[in-house]
Amino acid sequence: MSEATLRFTVASADTAVSVGSGTLPELATPRLLAWLEAATCAALDPTLPPGSASVGTRVTLEHLSPSPVGQELEVSASTTYADGRLHRFTVAARHVAGDRLGAVVAHGEVTRVVVDGDRFLTRISPRP
Repeated sequence: MSEATLRFTVASADTAVSVGSGTLPELATPRLLAWLEAATCAALDPTLPPGSASVGTRVTLEHLSPSPVGQELEVSASTTYADGRLHRFTVAARHVAGDRLGAVVAHGEVTRVVVDGDRFLTRISPRP
């Protein structure tokens, strides 16, 4: 079982209005998802063979609570299923400071597949 926990502080560039996913100055769901995926990579990458990488293939996410600029979050990923190249993670985000300490911001599941990095890039690169 692999797991990882990372911390982030919401900045102006992380808000819905800044990334174009809404009009409010609170944590954007796309940025939250990127942080959760970073946690899955932090959990999985140390176990990968040389030359391998992982790619996200499926996401289920519930963004339950807003997070204003300045709010510190802890995001975590824990392997719930692994079979060969397929790795499924439970992910979660919580507030770790302020008056909403411990509030669950989001939870969900991210699936990643291990690929050969060079072979994968060859498949997606434009051909002359």
